Amino acid sequence: MTDVFELVRLGREFRAAGDPSSAVRFLAEAADAVPTDRSVLTELALAHFQTASLGNAERVLRTLLDLDPSDGYARLLLGRTLSRQSRHGEALPQLRLAAALTRDPDVAAEVERVEARV
Repeated sequence: MTDVFELVRLGREFRAAGDPSSAVRFLAEAADAVPTDRSVLTELALAHFQTASLGNAERVLRTLLDLDPSDGYARLLLGRTLSRQSRHGEALPQLRLAAALTRDPDVAAEVERVEARV
């Protein structure tokens, strides 16, 4: 398990340094080792999102939501991923659920922004 922790640490380091492409390599390897670890999958989804690899981000986020449908942050990130692909109609339900789950005013503002585009 130490190897997975090291891979995640390196992935986080690269993301923090503004190099999400390198982070993806480490985080994907970690996700292969522990495919149901939600924290690893969240880091991987973020790295994919930051590299604009939106199809990969969506795939990882849907896996996260299969593991935990009440994950408000995963729903928010999925909504943003879909919105970034101009799939606003698909993004809106995810964002509304995220707003209900998190009760975060910033998420509610995101809902309003996407509603204006639909």
